[in-house]
Amino acid sequence: MRRLITTLAILVVVLAAGMTALVLLVNPNDFRGYMARKVEERSGYKLTIDGDLRWHVWPQLSILSGRMTLAAPGAALPVVTAENMRLDVHLLPLLSHQLSVKQVMLKGAVLRLTADSQKQRPQGAPAGPGDHNDVVDFDDDWSYDIANLQLSDSLVIWQQPDGNELNLRGVNLSMSQGSSRQVHFELSSQLSRNLRTLQFSLNGDMDVSQYPARLWANLSEAQYQLNGPDLPGDGVKGQASFQAGWQRDGERFSLKNIMLSANDSQIDGSVSGSLADFPQINATLHATNLNLDTLMGVAATPPGQNKAALSRGRPPVIAQPAIYHNANSPLNKVDGTLAITMDNFQWRGLTFNEVKLAAVNQKGLLTLAHFSGKNADGAFSLPATINMRGQDTLVSMQPDIQGLDVAALLNAFHLPVVLSGKLNVQGELSGKGLSLQSASQNWQGSASLLLKDAEFSGLNFARMIQQAARRSDPGLQSSEQEGAARLDQLAADATLHNGVISLQDLRGQNTVMNLQGQGSVDILHRSNDMTFAITVTGGWQGNSPLVQRLQNTPIPLRIYGSWNNPAYSLQLDDVVRDRLKEEALKRFRQWQDDQKKQQGSGKH
Repeated sequence: MRRLITTLAILVVVLAAGMTALVLLVNPNDFRGYMARKVEERSGYKLTIDGDLRWHVWPQLSILSGRMTLAAPGAALPVVTAENMRLDVHLLPLLSHQLSVKQVMLKGAVLRLTADSQKQRPQGAPAGPGDHNDVVDFDDDWSYDIANLQLSDSLVIWQQPDGNELNLRGVNLSMSQGSSRQVHFELSSQLSRNLRTLQFSLNGDMDVSQYPARLWANLSEAQYQLNGPDLPGDGVKGQASFQAGWQRDGERFSLKNIMLSANDSQIDGSVSGSLADFPQINATLHATNLNLDTLMGVAATPPGQNKAALSRGRPPVIAQPAIYHNANSPLNKVDGTLAITMDNFQWRGLTFNEVKLAAVNQKGLLTLAHFSGKNADGAFSLPATINMRGQDTLVSMQPDIQGLDVAALLNAFHLPVVLSGKLNVQGELSGKGLSLQSASQNWQGSASLLLKDAEFSGLNFARMIQQAARRSDPGLQSSEQEGAARLDQLAADATLHNGVISLQDLRGQNTVMNLQGQGSVDILHRSNDMTFAITVTGGWQGNSPLVQRLQNTPIPLRIYGSWNNPAYSLQLDDVVRDRLKEEALKRFRQWQDDQKKQQGSGKH
């Protein structure tokens, strides 16, 4: 055992001495020109290294450098800048004074994917077919030919086609490549914009053996979290995986076996398309659960608490986006189709199932040929067209709602829950804008409404009239009828114009009363003015002339004013007064007749 330990110690000393001698005999600066020349031969990019190169022996034989830059021909700015670079090299090739790099490590690097860092065609150089500018895209000559690459605490500046720049900070990237050009990668970073921060990490594999003609990738796992204004307090977080393919001919791409989770939502499916000429994207998706409330940070409003104060606070002014123009909409720059089925769908506290959506976009004209779903109470169908080709977004839809809970709908749109029942709607609506605010100000349309088992919250029309009648005539008696507050059905014809809903031919009935009426509801100013004519046919005791008159006379009732403090006017006194006048006149005439009879009998 002692001999083995002694032998190993001797070997370590010999290796250390050999490496020390090798370091002393081989000057790493001798490879400076060689590295620059090889980089330029393979990629056309110019490698510049400032300062002296020096050896680093432990734990890996490496060459350390100072500031380095990698620039494209004619570019104003370098593609890659790093304050430090480490090249891990193989030991044996150094014996023959050859450099074999097995890993490149950059710390604090800046990678610029901008127009200023792209290759520029020299002035006066002939342009090939299809060349319309002097800038050459990165993918025209970009290649990856490094066995191992590591970026640590780096920055990626990515310029989008519209000129805006995205900064990926804290980039940590590890890429390794085998002889068959199979690449394994691991990446983590964060992106901040408009006070929102996206943190993500991912790993997967790529097949670059046929790049740039073809490229395949398998994203094994990606984790992300998005935080910021107008999002849930804990943000939006989840995981993703998919297989991706790219074909340069026709610039075709595909995403298959997509698995995406976002909070409590899960989506799977596939996406394919082409980016050549005018982009075309086709998506076929399925959602086990899609909860827009938890994705958008919209908490369901408890029943009866739908005041504006319950809405989420506005983000700081600095976070407000610039005035939106449809010219900036990506839908104007792409054609595509979307087919998605949702087992469960939540929106503004409403839950639906078996939701199906089929949409087609043609240069900003979005057609929802089919949009339908069900819930425990009923179903909806909402075909629509959305035109974003002009400055204003123009919307046209044909809602068909059957048996949905009207109280839940009112609560979802932060309207007073003054009604309950099952709502049927058939109509046509159109206007400018897609937001609820736009709908309450700039939409028009008409619809037929039918509310089954309708009940006004806190209002019992029959009881109101009976109580008023008893106050006018204490001798009048009435009995409480079960279900008198609920109407078997309530129907109306409605029109919408710039936030004002006008109701015509309002009619309803139950076992004790009939109701007719008309009026308007001002959504923008949160007020209403409704006039009813109510005939209470039942619930009276006795069969006096006043009861008979009340059973056959519509009683005017007006409800008006602010939603928060409505007023009402019940004109029952006129009916009672008219009845008293008739009764007094009847008795006076009867007295006259009696007087005449007495006078006639006295003459005889």
